Amino acid sequence: MSASMNNLLVVSALGQDRPGIVNELSLAILNCGCNIEDSRMTVLGGEFAVILLVSGNWSTIAKLENALTGLEQRLGMTITSKRTEVRRAPAPLLPYTVEVVSIDHPGIVHNLAEFFSSREINIQELTTGSYAAAHTGAPMFSIHMTLNIAAGIPIAALREEFMDFCDALNLDAIMEPIKG
Repeated sequence: MSASMNNLLVVSALGQDRPGIVNELSLAILNCGCNIEDSRMTVLGGEFAVILLVSGNWSTIAKLENALTGLEQRLGMTITSKRTEVRRAPAPLLPYTVEVVSIDHPGIVHNLAEFFSSREINIQELTTGSYAAAHTGAPMFSIHMTLNIAAGIPIAALREEFMDFCDALNLDAIMEPIKG
């Protein structure tokens, strides 16, 4: 991100899925003189959800903020925004990935979040999905997490605790460092 683009705005939008939403959102951002730095977009049920990190100078961000109300009405979406800053890590962090698969049942995400939260480990990103198991059709649930683990935490002990925790809940899990 260049020095002239040092203002950041998080924009989230939610509305009925249809073709052209990404085109219209990205065009509005471009027309205001801003840049999309990072984004997540998905369809959930019949709704399209997007969250964007947009950069620009002070005036281009203000222009985009003012344009969002009209864009919200034109697209028939709920759009919110919030200014933010570049995230600064408080200490050296080790990036880890966690993959979990299980028969679907309530509480899986909460149990995993509680495990990491109680150890002061931040979940950087979390993605879940439901699907039918091949051959049996059993309802399955998968989770992918990216964690930031403080460099001082003993990884071997954490991994062992985590695997025991998952075994007790009948969750099949992998926890490994992100490489590259």
